[in-house]
Amino acid sequence: MAHNYDLAEFKEKFEKVKEMGFVKARRSGPTGVGHTLEQLLGMTENNIALPDLGEVELKGKRLNSSSMITLFTFNRKAWKMKPLDAVKTYGSLDKNGRLGLYYTMSPTPNGAGLFLHVESETISVRHISGQILAEWKMEDLTKRFLQKIPAFVLVTAKSEERDGVEWFSYTRAQIVHGTTPNILQEQIAAGNILVDLRLHDQVTRARNHGTAFRVKEKNLSQIFGFVEEI
Repeated sequence: MAHNYDLAEFKEKFEKVKEMGFVKARRSGPTGVGHTLEQLLGMTENNIALPDLGEVELKGKRLNSSSMITLFTFNRKAWKMKPLDAVKTYGSLDKNGRLGLYYTMSPTPNGAGLFLHVESETISVRHISGQILAEWKMEDLTKRFLQKIPAFVLVTAKSEERDGVEWFSYTRAQIVHGTTPNILQEQIAAGNILVDLRLHDQVTRARNHGTAFRVKEKNLSQIFGFVEEI
């Protein structure tokens, strides 16, 4: 039968994991940091029961990783320009010769002249000409965030490679939850939250794989309103 740890149990087991120092990854690749932690803790489900927050997911991250984590996708009513028109106007050819908008957007204009424009209540993808491709209300993004990511127990690990194999030393655990429109606005303006456009031309329409809001793994704790050390 699956068993979810409560906070006291987690603290006790995590102290033992910290004392191990560097341990060899039990799985290679991006998910190795979380999988190895679950194995060391002996968890069959990666949930921890917290007072007031209920069951929350355990999330492992590398200390200085520049890789990106997808927070959520969100397209609803966002497009101000017809997606197919946007692809035809601002798209570029992929290796298969297919026209697409596969760009990671930040406040700095990219080669196609597209950038994230951040205002107090909205964020938009714009062209330097002033054309608005898509726009989201900060309030709506906050609701989506809280729906998809209510809380984490966030564990940070130092990472090093030895003979082509990754090793982890788990050093810190935090409870993180909640956010605000102001926090998301600041993190987008700072370039910590980026937006991936993922659509391509299908002749009569644009195929959209979902606009993804992503964060740099090392900055994950900064997007939450409440951070408490365990």
